[in-house]
Amino acid sequence: MANRWLRPEVYPLFAAVGVAVGICGFQLVRNICINPEVRVSKQNRAAGVLENHAEGEKYAENFLRKFSRNRAPEIMPSINSFFADPNRS
Repeated sequence: MANRWLRPEVYPLFAAVGVAVGICGFQLVRNICINPEVRVSKQNRAAGVLENHAEGEKYAENFLRKFSRNRAPEIMPSINSFFADPNRS
């Protein structure tokens, strides 16, 4: 049975599934640990709806969002400008 699934052709499939599971696990842990809307303990759940706009703003405005806000939405700007520049001869 191991020879059937551990062929080199299926390594990319295992890698893709592993990355997907890792991303899902990261998001789950992130939401449970630091999301202000998620309350795990019984005491916090009993508090009801909280008006904690500052905490929500801090969660939503994370480092990556602040870093990428004023940047152009390009992955490789030098290659994009090389092929898109009409003045290039």
